[in-house]
Amino acid sequence: MTLPPGTPDLEVLDLLVSVAELGSLGAAARRHGISQPAASMRISALERRLRLRLLDRGPTGSALTDAGRAVVGHARPVLEAARAFGAGVAALHAAQVPRLRIAASKTIADHRMPRWLNALREHYPEVGISLEVDNTRRVEELVRDARADIGFVEGPHPPPDLGSRVLGTDELVVVVAPGHPWTRRRRPVTLRELATTPLLWREPGSGTRDTVWEILGAECQPARPAAELGSAAAIVASARAGAAPAVLSRLIAEAALDSGALVQVKTADSVVLTRKFRAIWRRQAPPSGPAELLARCAAGGGRRGASD
Repeated sequence: MTLPPGTPDLEVLDLLVSVAELGSLGAAARRHGISQPAASMRISALERRLRLRLLDRGPTGSALTDAGRAVVGHARPVLEAARAFGAGVAALHAAQVPRLRIAASKTIADHRMPRWLNALREHYPEVGISLEVDNTRRVEELVRDARADIGFVEGPHPPPDLGSRVLGTDELVVVVAPGHPWTRRRRPVTLRELATTPLLWREPGSGTRDTVWEILGAECQPARPAAELGSAAAIVASARAGAAPAVLSRLIAEAALDSGALVQVKTADSVVLTRKFRAIWRRQAPPSGPAELLARCAAGGGRRGASD
């Protein structure tokens, strides 16, 4: 089906509707970013095409004729349909834009993810990215429930029901406030001393907590926490205030150590405090495209990490 002869274009119909809404040709011209003479010429061309007089032009301005008002009534649903058409096409384009849903533990999100995402953008500038930040256990749940395409966690072991790739290791350090007695020790702190000391701990579900608890638990039953705090920032603040020692990622503690707000405690050679960073995914949906590239960026500039 073809359009009938003389069908006007949408822009001039929109201009005529603006005249009706604003009450003058000059105001309609300003809305459309054109001069009043240009707007008058376009309306005149529309009148010739429709063979109808749409405006009464006089020394005090222009007013719609009865025919003009009728044409405006017919034009409004046409313009609404055109806007709906444009919105529909835009939605189709949006649906075709690749999206990557990422979940990451707090340490990784704060200290590693920005650099990884910058590398990803170099290869996939059009990809739409969403990032959910939570503790390791919650990240695993998001991946398991298919609410994230790929996750990044830290901890002593890979989740047994998910695919994973080791990205590297993270050093953990024992820190205290400058006035703490451990800063005056000559002997390094042993694993048993660390285990039997009430420490500042992250909340259950944190990869840091699971890692440290397993390391200390191999020596003896760890002491009850001095406090359980929901963020690394809260642990840093509490440790700086002298509440208790803490075991933190060097990534998190580095600024406070450099400023002297915290002091690193030397530990015995037998104390090995590290944790692994991992990418995780559902086994039935291994990473591909942007997700695979992000995992390779995280593993170190395209180098494939070991698989679990």
